[in-house]
This record gives sequence, structure tokens and C-alpha cells, in this order.
Amino acid sequence: MKVILSRKGFDSSNGGIVSPIFEDGTMISFPIPSHDKDIYSELQYKGVPYSDILEDLHYRGGEHCHVDPDLDMGRRVRAIENWVPAFGQIDAAAQYLKNIGISEGDLFLFFGNFHRVEKCDGHYKYVRRTGDFYQDRDLQVIWGYLQVGEIIDNPAEQEKHWWHPHACEERRGNRTNVIFKAAERLSLAPGKPGAGVLQFDKKRVLTLEGCNKATWVRNTVYDPDHILSNRRNSARGPEEGIYYAGIWQELGLIESYECVKWAESMVL
Repeated sequence: MKVILSRKGFDSSNGGIVSPIFEDGTMISFPIPSHDKDIYSELQYKGVPYSDILEDLHYRGGEHCHVDPDLDMGRRVRAIENWVPAFGQIDAAAQYLKNIGISEGDLFLFFGNFHRVEKCDGHYKYVRRTGDFYQDRDLQVIWGYLQVGEIIDNPAEQEKHWWHPHACEERRGNRTNVIFKAAERLSLAPGKPGAGVLQFDKKRVLTLEGCNKATWVRNTVYDPDHILSNRRNSARGPEEGIYYAGIWQELGLIESYECVKWAESMVL
């Protein structure tokens, strides 16, 4: 089993704010703004439209969004018949996954930028100045997973997943476009579905305490010697964790027993 760390959700270039960690530990990775058909007002958290939460948190972008990875049917206002969890990729990121030999059974761990929020006077706001690093700072956190059950690269088969943004006509016309359909059950824990969202837990925080959000805790499973990519650690010193500079989406990890056990600890 290969494990792929996949960066998804709002950042400074896409959305401009960070996604929320709610008081009950729920993490919502806001889908990035796009020209797709889905809109924020048709997604919800406990009956509250994403559009209302975004307004509280001072989002200034458009209403349409790219719901991908699509892991949680429960957040949609309207049910979709025959919906299945899936994740799509295209262009350079899709080619990277092909080059590392992505296959059925491999596991995506999705991470992104998050910050604690609280509700005051009926509105959400980011938590500040409590003295607790995990409350006050932006963090990169693993928030979801998908084990690959089927790799769909045929445009006609992609079209059958019409609700997914990578099934649209424009993307189907790109030969690199691919949809990863989730396995029915997670092989690491057959009692869990093959894809899902995770609650906040400090064990899922990649950010090294005391550092900026993109500097990670040192871990051999994703250090430069154990990744399927030509990247170097750009952290300032050996005590400063691991920082992979630049714009990237997918980071494949070299297969090992230690890597699988680490991934298991993230999703269970």
C-alpha cells in the first residue's frame, strides 16, 4: 500500500482564509472557489450553510466551488442518488500519481490549513490569544482519507459520476483526467468505510508546535529520504522540522511497514 499526502482546501491563493475546526472537533475543509456548478449555500454544517460560515469568517470570493475530494454526502443539502465518495485529479498532479504507480488499495490522506473557531453572538470567529498553540495558530491537519477502490480514466465511465466536478465535459476532454473511486471498506479497519472525514486530534496535526503552519513535525515516513519526489527539506535547521517549499498537491510516500502503521494511526 502506498500512502499519498494530498493537500486540499482553502489556502492563501484559493479562498484566502483557513478552514475551521469547530468546538466539537469537526473539521470542514472548505472546497476551493471555482467555476463548477456546486455552490457553498448548498453545503452545510449542522444545518448552517457554508456560505453563512464563510461570511462570518470574512471570505470575499465567489459562490461556486470545487467539491473535491467529495467524501461526505451528509454535508449536501440535497441527496444524490447512487452517490459514492471520490477524488479527481488532472494535468501535472494526475501525471505525478500515474508516474509513482498509483493503484487500487493505495491510500490518500488529505490535509489542509485549519484554525479553531468559536461562536459568539450567533456568529463564528477565529479563536485568538488564548495562549494555546493549537487554539491560536493556523495549523496543517490531516482531515480526511480515501482508499482507492477503482481508478476511472475512461471518459464514458467518468460521466456516470455526473455529480463529481471531474466528470464535467471540459475535464473529461483532458486525457490526464482521472477519478479515484473509494473502496467500499478500509482495508486497515474493515469496520470503517473506504473514505471519510476525520475529527480533530493533535495526532493528526502535521505542524510542528511553535512554527508556521507549513513546517511539520519531523517523521521518517515523510522525510526527504522516504518520499517519491525530488524535494529537499527547506526548514531552517535540524530542530525546525520538515518544510517542503513551493506549490504542490500530492506527495507519495515510499512503501514500508512503518508508513502503513503511521497511516493507520492517522485514520483510526
